[in-house]
Amino acid sequence: MTGWTPGPAPAPAGPAARPGDEAIVTGLYHEYHRPLLAFVLRLTGGDRPWAEDVVQETMIRAWRNVDRLDARTASLMPWLATVARRIVIDDRRYREVRPPEVGDGPLENLPMADEMDGLLHRVVVAEALSSLSAAHRQVLTETVLRDRTVNQAAEVLGIPVGTVKSRVYYALRALRVALEERGVTA
Repeated sequence: MTGWTPGPAPAPAGPAARPGDEAIVTGLYHEYHRPLLAFVLRLTGGDRPWAEDVVQETMIRAWRNVDRLDARTASLMPWLATVARRIVIDDRRYREVRPPEVGDGPLENLPMADEMDGLLHRVVVAEALSSLSAAHRQVLTETVLRDRTVNQAAEVLGIPVGTVKSRVYYALRALRVALEERGVTA
């Protein structure tokens, strides 16, 4: 080992800066960065940003555990490689559990967006229809939803054809206002 020497035992308060920490971290980095990065690149399938993150986390863990490392060993590479391998395994497990990301495109491009829009429109229209009078709902149900002519609707409802025509006119105007109040414009 050339550049690494263990520092004093850590203070009980946690990983606060201790005398000699900078020398320890610098020594670890200079001696083990390249071989550790090469090792981790193989573990990550060549994903350099991920590998660099793993190396950085490995160095942080080495610094936090400097009091446990044995300076008499010929190399810390086996310990660092074990830590790095565990970090990669943990990262892979995390990625497997996490749901897949949908990409950078807007959510409107998702196939389900059309279904949700249709459902939302049906709910808004049903709510707007329920705000109409019973007579207006009946005449729209017969003429629009059941696709009957004005004459057929008049016969089913038992009212004159002229009354059906005027109710359809006023029902559509009332429905348009009710939809506009709900943010739907034609």
